[in-house]
Amino acid sequence: MAKKQEAEKELLAKSAELHGEETKQVKENIESEADSLSIEDIKSKTLVTPSGDFDWDSNEKGFGNYSNEERAKLEQMYAGTFNQINKGEIITGTVVNINNKDVVLNIGFKSDGMVSLSEFRDTPDLKVGDKVDVFVESQEDVNGQLVLSRKRAKTQKSWELINEALEKDQIINGFVKSRTKGGLIVDIMGVEAFLPGSQIDIKPIRDYDIYVGKTMEFKVVKINHEFKNVVVSHKVLIEDDLENQKTEIVAKLEKGQVLEGTVKNITDFGVFIDLGGVDGLLHITDISWGRIEHPKEVLALDQKINVVVLDFDDEKKRIALGLKQLTPHPWESLSTAIEVGSKVKGKIVTVADYGAFLEITPGVEGLIHVSEMSWSQNLRNPQEFLKVGDEVEAQVLTLDRDERKMSLGIKQLTPDPWKDIAQKYPVGSQHSAVVKNMTNFGVFVEIEEGIDGLIHISDLSWSKKINHPNEFTKVGETLDVVVLELDEENRKLSLGHKQLEENPWETFETIFTLDSIHEGTVLKVTDKGALVALPYGVEGFCPSKHSIKEDGKALKAEETADFKIIEFNKEAKRIVVSHSRIWEEAKAEARASENAQKRNDQKAATNAVKKVKESVEKSTLGDLGVLAQLKEQMEGAESKAKKSKDAE
Repeated sequence: MAKKQEAEKELLAKSAELHGEETKQVKENIESEADSLSIEDIKSKTLVTPSGDFDWDSNEKGFGNYSNEERAKLEQMYAGTFNQINKGEIITGTVVNINNKDVVLNIGFKSDGMVSLSEFRDTPDLKVGDKVDVFVESQEDVNGQLVLSRKRAKTQKSWELINEALEKDQIINGFVKSRTKGGLIVDIMGVEAFLPGSQIDIKPIRDYDIYVGKTMEFKVVKINHEFKNVVVSHKVLIEDDLENQKTEIVAKLEKGQVLEGTVKNITDFGVFIDLGGVDGLLHITDISWGRIEHPKEVLALDQKINVVVLDFDDEKKRIALGLKQLTPHPWESLSTAIEVGSKVKGKIVTVADYGAFLEITPGVEGLIHVSEMSWSQNLRNPQEFLKVGDEVEAQVLTLDRDERKMSLGIKQLTPDPWKDIAQKYPVGSQHSAVVKNMTNFGVFVEIEEGIDGLIHISDLSWSKKINHPNEFTKVGETLDVVVLELDEENRKLSLGHKQLEENPWETFETIFTLDSIHEGTVLKVTDKGALVALPYGVEGFCPSKHSIKEDGKALKAEETADFKIIEFNKEAKRIVVSHSRIWEEAKAEARASENAQKRNDQKAATNAVKKVKESVEKSTLGDLGVLAQLKEQMEGAESKAKKSKDAE
């Protein structure tokens, strides 16, 4: 700075001296010529260009005449006092003054630069003489002032360091400023970066706030240059350290080895255990010998437990752990007093379609098959009988300690209702039963607990045609039944409902005789024919060709007409009727009667002719006129009879 000021003073002094000499010489020349020249001549003379080249660097006294060596020396001295400043550069300046608003910096340019004091809030101890990096925004503004920015210099340098850290996979430091949705905001030398929650640590973080205000190490994992977004990770640093630890730990693992670990994470299918740098999975089935719905029923986060190594994979670093294996299997300590026929108590832990599992002690379960739950043959769904959590008593049916299997039964604890069934429900006895289930072929009813029977669809009604049992009854209704058949060995009971009444078809046989005519109403019309309601609640079937009326149209539903019985089958309980046959037979009878009358008329005419002929043969010649007249009459009658016959 002093060197620059000394050079400027020397140059200014020489310039002033030169300027003074030139001014004095010009004044003397003008005054000496003023006495002999007019004003116009003076004006014109001053506009005349002197002949020859004018040397601007010299005068009559030789001021300004520098040798090349001297000129080069002076130019070098002047140039050495300035720095080459370009817009967009980051340069280092020296603090020369600090006031209430600005910080004045000397950056070696023709003028000093000023930076707002607010950009130095992070350096409260700033003083004159300190070196500061600044960014050249403009060499001069509208006021000719050099425009500098420390903030942009910091940001620019930070971006350069951040990009370099990403390219070279370097570690950088950052200050955690605040918490945001899904992670934390980190300040890296003035640049804000995002730290996702999943990249904070290798274990799930439940409280992000504990990291706010801390300075931590990070690695840059992603940069979006378009939006100036930076994503960093602290987890990768931990993983790098743990990878080496994992290799060492896995190398020392052995199956059956017992290790201490900490519950790191709990899921529906198991628990992840931290073994001190490497994680192992404790599956839900290996937590307890007994059944559990969720691991959290037994374990809690951050709980320290001992586990045994069941299996591991060197390449994938997978470790399978067990907890229940540290205790003896419950089957090994199962009481010897439990044997086939013993009664046991427990809790239902699972209900399936085929049965339910009863847990006697944790780890010891027995299957209660659906067929062993009730004496009733109607039970098909175990969930109708048992549910998870029920405490029940059962009897041991089979027991295999080697295979660790046990089958149980509940119905065995109650008397078998089929014992002495023949005395209680003999064939022909009548009882009341409750409808339990229905199928296409019949109705299942329960006479008492454990005693079920089937009413076939054909045994529901004598007269009504039933397509499905739900047309006749419904589940829960009570029906009176009669025992038809009893199979004690196979536990089958055949029942009937219609047998409670006398067979009306014995009577129907005398009423609905063949060719008898009855009034009926069409109930339903199908492609094959119509269902007709006849008297006494009997239904008959009228084929399509027999349902045509005299006007040529077919009978419709709810239409009433007369029907003739054309078929009656008592065994099959089938009646076939016809409406068409009634009017067709009536027409046939009318035609037959008419034909008979015509035949009688023809016969009478023939007899008359015969008599006339016989009479003519006996007549005399005098009767010839009369005979001729009679002949004409007979021939006319004969001709008329012939025409009638031809017409027929």
